[in-house]
Amino acid sequence: MRAADFFARFRCLPRAAGLLLWAAAFVALAEGTAAETPRHAIAMQGEPALGPGFSHLPYANPDAPKGGTIRLGESGGFDSLNPWVLKGRAAAGIAAFTVESLMGRSQDEPFTLYGLLAESVTTDTARSWVEFTLREEAQFSDGAPVTIEDVIWSYETLGTQGHPRYRTAWAKVAKIEQTGPRSLRLTFTEPDRELALLMGLRPVLKKAQWQGRDFDATTLDAPIGSGPYVVAEFEPGRFIRLKRNPDWWGKDLPFNRGQHNFDEIRYDYFGDAGIVFEAFKAGELSSWRETNAAAWARDYGFAAVTSGRVVKSEIPHARPSGITGLVFNTRKPIFADWRVREALILAFNFEFINATLNAGAEPRIASYFSNSALAAGPGPATGRVADLLAPFVASLPPGTLEGYTLPVGDGTEINRANMRRAIKLLEEAGWSVENGILKDVAGNPFRFEIVLAQGAAEVQSIVDIYIESLKRLGIVPVVTTVDDAQYSERSNSYDFDMAWYARALSLSPGNEQTLYWGARGVTEPGSRNWMGVNSPAAEAMIAHLLAATDPAEFTAAVQALDRVLTAGRYVIPIWYAPVSRIAHGRNLHFPPRTPLYGDWPGFQPDVWWYEAEK
Repeated sequence: MRAADFFARFRCLPRAAGLLLWAAAFVALAEGTAAETPRHAIAMQGEPALGPGFSHLPYANPDAPKGGTIRLGESGGFDSLNPWVLKGRAAAGIAAFTVESLMGRSQDEPFTLYGLLAESVTTDTARSWVEFTLREEAQFSDGAPVTIEDVIWSYETLGTQGHPRYRTAWAKVAKIEQTGPRSLRLTFTEPDRELALLMGLRPVLKKAQWQGRDFDATTLDAPIGSGPYVVAEFEPGRFIRLKRNPDWWGKDLPFNRGQHNFDEIRYDYFGDAGIVFEAFKAGELSSWRETNAAAWARDYGFAAVTSGRVVKSEIPHARPSGITGLVFNTRKPIFADWRVREALILAFNFEFINATLNAGAEPRIASYFSNSALAAGPGPATGRVADLLAPFVASLPPGTLEGYTLPVGDGTEINRANMRRAIKLLEEAGWSVENGILKDVAGNPFRFEIVLAQGAAEVQSIVDIYIESLKRLGIVPVVTTVDDAQYSERSNSYDFDMAWYARALSLSPGNEQTLYWGARGVTEPGSRNWMGVNSPAAEAMIAHLLAATDPAEFTAAVQALDRVLTAGRYVIPIWYAPVSRIAHGRNLHFPPRTPLYGDWPGFQPDVWWYEAEK
C-alpha cells in the first residue's frame, strides 16, 4: 500500500484520535517497509548473524588451498542419479554438490539462510509471501544461465512429482509467479513462518534437460546443475566420481569462500560397513566416520594410525541427539497398545548393551531433542508447555504431562526388576506366558518381525542381545535381513513390524516435523513417519511451532512436541555421541573453528581441504 493511501484513511477522524492512529500507522508502515526491503539473508528467529558485507562463513577457511581428491566409502549400491524422487537409490553426492538452491544454510546458526543463486530475499512481516531475485551471473555447468523459468519449473515439478518430502510445504503454496526479469514470488495459503526459508532451499534444476522425460523415474543420466561439481565418471553400484567445475560461476561468492576445495570427490561402494572400514584401513579410502566409542578406543592400532599417516579427530557439536533405535510400527495391532511398547522398552537392557558394545561410553537418548535446550526435560510439564498440552489431556499417553523417563536397568544381563515390570504390563494388555510362550486370550503367540539392512554389524549385535532378553518374556521375534533396496522399499511402504530407525533433528525444527510425525504419513507411503504417529496433539504442536514469532513460544511448542513423542513410546532409543569421531589421512584438514552444528552431514568434505606431503 502506498503511504498516501495508507494515511488518507485517517483524515476525517477527530484530531486526538487521528494523531494516535497516525502515530500507530507510521510505526506499522515503517515496520512493513523494513520487512519488505530486499535483504542478503533471512533467519527463522531474530536477525542473521552475518551482515551484508560478510567475507566468508565463520567456520570456513577462505585461504584453504584447492586441489587433491577425497575418497569416501558407502555401503550398499546405487541405481539412479536422480535423488529427488522416491524411486531407486541415488548415488551419493549428487544432491549436495551438483545442484544449488536459491539460498544456502549457515551451520553456525539454528536456521539462517544467505544468498546463493539469489542475490536477495524479500518478505512481509507475517511472511505470507517471499520473493527472490536471481543473480545475473548464475549459470548451469553447461554455460546456460539459470532463469526464473528454471526455478519455477523446478519448484512446481518437485512439489507435484518429486519425493514426498517436498510435497508438504508445496501444498501450502497458493501461487508462484514471475515478478520481474530476475525475480519470482511465492504466496502462501496459511500462516507458516518457515515457508519463506524452505522455499529458498529447493534444488534448482535445468528445465530443458527434463523436457519430455518422466521426472518420477530413475535415471543414469547425470543432472545438469549449477553446483561446484559435475559428474565425471561412475559405475552403478560401484563408484561415482565428481569433478570440481573450474568454471563454476559461484566460486567467488562470500558464502562459498573456503568451501568445496577438493578437485575430486569419489564415493566407492562396498557390500557392508565392515568392508568399508577394511578398505579404509587398507588405504583405499581417505576417511572413516566411527560411530562406536568402544571401537574408537579399541580398533585403531593399525599401522597407518601408529605411523601417523591416519589422524583421529574428535569434533564437538551442539545439535540435538535426534532419535535412533528400534521403531515400533503402531499400524500393526500387536504394537497399538502403549503398554506393550513400554514392556518391550523395559526388556531392552540398555545399560548392559551399552557396556557390552560401547564400553558404556555414550549417554542414552532420553528424548528426541536431547543435548539441546529444546528437550522437554524430566518432571511434570509446567508453564506454557502445560498450557499447550492441556486441550489434549484426554488423548495423551501416560507420562506426557507427568513426565516420562526411560527405564533404567541394574546393569546385569538378567535385569530382573525391569523384566517383572514388563510381564505385569503385558498381562494388563491381555498377554500371558503359557508353556514358555507369550500368548493372547485366544492362544495366539506374540510374534513379530524385525527388519534390518545388510551390513549393519553393530545393529545386529544390539538386536542379538535384545532377542535374548525377549526370550525371557516368551517372545522369539523373526529377524529378516534385506539389502538396501529392499529395506528402502519396505520402509517406504511401512511393510515391517519393527525396524532400525534413525532421524536427525535440528535446532530449528519446522515443516519436516509434519513429514516425520504427521498423520498423513499413517497411510501415505514414503513419509518419515515409520512409527505411524497419529496424534492430534503432535499435529497441533507442529502447527504452533511453525506459527511462533517469539523464541520462548517456539521453544515451548517444541518441548511439548518432544513430550508427546517421547511418552508415545514409539522407539526403543540407544545412545548418541556428543562428539563426532573421524579418522582421516593426515593430508586432510578442517578449520579449527567448529560451527554450532559441528560435524553436520556436509562438514566433510564441504570445508575440508587437501595439503600434499612436504
